Amino acid sequence: MEGIFENRVAIVTGGSFGIGQATAIAFAKRGAKVVIVDWIEDKNEETLQKIKVIGAEGTFIKCDVSKDSEVKAMVERTIQMYGRLDFAFNNAGIEGISAPTQLCTEENWDRTIDINLKGIWLCMKHEIPEMLKNGQGAIVNCASIAGLVGFPGLPAYVASKHGVIGLTKNAALEFAKQKIRVNAVCPGVIQTPMIDRFTGKSKEAEKQFENMEPVGRMGKPEEVAEAVMFLCSDAASFVTGNAMAVDGGWIAQ
Repeated sequence: MEGIFENRVAIVTGGSFGIGQATAIAFAKRGAKVVIVDWIEDKNEETLQKIKVIGAEGTFIKCDVSKDSEVKAMVERTIQMYGRLDFAFNNAGIEGISAPTQLCTEENWDRTIDINLKGIWLCMKHEIPEMLKNGQGAIVNCASIAGLVGFPGLPAYVASKHGVIGLTKNAALEFAKQKIRVNAVCPGVIQTPMIDRFTGKSKEAEKQFENMEPVGRMGKPEEVAEAVMFLCSDAASFVTGNAMAVDGGWIAQ
């Protein structure tokens, strides 16, 4: 598998931590040049440093994916640096504030939709034209099992992730004949900073999440990253418009 993305360029949004970091590293291990995108500037440049240790090439670009001008500039800088764009993992997202539907604030709704759904649309808006220039490309959007089933207390998050799947299917159909494949991954409970915020790192709360998973444990960011690698690879050449659950069997229950 190593080297299969040599001389290719990948953008990973939300790339400083968690699933994004694991995916950026997975791209690098396969030879890709990786553009790490995040609105939080990691002062330690942990993801970039790990990529450099591998001996791969990468760069960090600070970007708020909910702002068109910033996304446009991010993609333009990618092209200026590397001359092309082959893959994108549009992963940046937030969980928002937990509250039932009638108590969800307009501020929370707008912010969650802006980052989780509008942000993915803006990324594709600027990524796809560059892929069209190459005559091919692969995009993977990060949805969630909350894009496949409901989660009481998270109306904005659930709506945003259902929207990501719909947007993914729409773009997949629009560009299927132009050799741009668009898919989504739907992670279950993955051990990330987002889950740590949900549990407060409480062992009891973590155990409750583990018990909800049919496999009896949380997933690892690297396991989601491997699904993204498959969807970007030639092994998935006949896969587009798919929402792949990476969830330990959660939605099979």
